[in-house]
Amino acid sequence: NPVTGLLPASKEQNDAWVRDNVYSILSVWGLGMAYRKNADRDEDKAKAYELEQSVVKLMRGVLHCMLRQVDKVEKFKHSQSTKDCLHAKYNTSTCSTVVGDDQWGHLQVDATSLFLLCLAEMTAAGLRIVFTLDEVAFIQNLVFYIEAAYKVADYGMWERGDKTNQGIPELNASSVGMAKAALEAIDELDLFGAHGGPRSVIHVLPDDVEHCQSILYSMLPRASTSKEIDAGLLSIISYPAFAVEDITLVNATKNEILTKLQGRYGCCRFLRDGYKTPREDPNRLHYDSTELKLFENIECEWPVFWTYLVIDGVFNGDQVQVQEYREAIEGIIIRGKHGIHLMPELYAVPYDKIEEEHHNPHTVDRIPLGKTPHLWAQSLYILGSLLAEFLFWLNPKK
Repeated sequence: NPVTGLLPASKEQNDAWVRDNVYSILSVWGLGMAYRKNADRDEDKAKAYELEQSVVKLMRGVLHCMLRQVDKVEKFKHSQSTKDCLHAKYNTSTCSTVVGDDQWGHLQVDATSLFLLCLAEMTAAGLRIVFTLDEVAFIQNLVFYIEAAYKVADYGMWERGDKTNQGIPELNASSVGMAKAALEAIDELDLFGAHGGPRSVIHVLPDDVEHCQSILYSMLPRASTSKEIDAGLLSIISYPAFAVEDITLVNATKNEILTKLQGRYGCCRFLRDGYKTPREDPNRLHYDSTELKLFENIECEWPVFWTYLVIDGVFNGDQVQVQEYREAIEGIIIRGKHGIHLMPELYAVPYDKIEEEHHNPHTVDRIPLGKTPHLWAQSLYILGSLLAEFLFWLNPKK
């Protein structure tokens, strides 16, 4: 949006999700840094500046959305109620709320934490996103908002809470991990950069980080009470959070995801996930308590998780993994006009192939559904491609 800087989920869905917007702008930031690194010509410097200011505009757009709910942040610190939390999505044009407090699973600590994590990283890299001391005070309040993530039951990154999808919040490892990463990143950071002073520095209590870490380590590789494993944990054990220092625990979690959730088109979010499957009733927000069995072996597969694995391979220097998942993505990506590669949201089992897939998992050819492009996946695909090309440039013989 030219006024707010926010990105709508799609042409048909005009709401702006906090998490999706932050993930979507990461590729723009990455491209801006690439131009900045190789800015030999004035036009490259101009392009780098243009891209960086687009990042600033979106991040400030998200900040404005949250600032409009400053009273909720204050209430939540005391009540930790799902009705007093920041909303998960906003109107793209006005930054106002789009649904009521109890009409959506708004309490998503990981989304707020992701915003703070990226805000900290971008500020440390030289971008000026926070302009005034009032905004500094609000960011400090957001730190207080997420600091108790280790004991706050929320709806998680899939907005559904408990696996049964009955609107029941639960403690999620993905939220605890992202909060830990955000708290570590923003601690003692001057939000005004080189132009700041003591009043623009953010403070974090070390005990809160330790609490998040101990709870996170005790949960992994399990994602929550109801989810034995969740592909969303890739964002915690690797990019962007890197919240787990124990490499044994990282590998155990990663192996669980690949073993139990990976398919031919990506990874399922979690076992018995009914979202967008042919057997899901799209007219109901919640499921019946005995409904999950219907979705077994026909869960939709999300290509976005392969983009995480590409980036994970880059950071680990594992060129074999990078190449494996880049080739896998090339096999399922959609070719749009002028040869543009588009990442679909997910791949689903066709209605007439349900029984076949149920009895013989990963044998049926699936069809793309949902948003195309899925901005979150598209952004990480671009970012992964940039990083992978740089990795191969560094090590051409490998």
